[in-house]
Amino acid sequence: MKEELKKLLKSTGAVKTGEFTLSSGKKSNFYVDCRKVTLHPQGAKLIAKIILEKIKGLKVDAIGGLTLGADPITSSVVALSDIPGFIVRKKAKEHGTQQRIEGIIEPGWKVIIVEDVATTGASALQAIEAVESIGAKVIKVISVVDRQEGAAQTLKAYDFDPICTKNELL
Repeated sequence: MKEELKKLLKSTGAVKTGEFTLSSGKKSNFYVDCRKVTLHPQGAKLIAKIILEKIKGLKVDAIGGLTLGADPITSSVVALSDIPGFIVRKKAKEHGTQQRIEGIIEPGWKVIIVEDVATTGASALQAIEAVESIGAKVIKVISVVDRQEGAAQTLKAYDFDPICTKNELL
């Protein structure tokens, strides 16, 4: 499945080389537009199946991550499993219930954080902080692609487990 996913990342044009500015503000000669695969029917199914294989045997109460990158990944896993999902907003909404986390998550639950591309691990840390603040416990972090620029070190306490790495895609 992983080889099929890597082929899809390349064939959809998700993996790009050139000059790019990342969300961190850093310059890079490599970019992954993961939504070309996380929102692709075949890609969504592959990613969900790989994640479900990675978490097999774990007691998982919910899965989710920081919007927008985690949203299609979370939805795909939810659709192929019995695991409820949640979405972490970048900041709490200012109307209604003013929640930072939408969906299904409770204090004491063991959760998986997902994201599309991990660079430094900052996005995953935002999601981790939000779920820990309500009393949930992060037992694993899974990204579709690890850019190999510090996320593994930043997230090592949370069992960081990427599906693909930059080196595997270039």
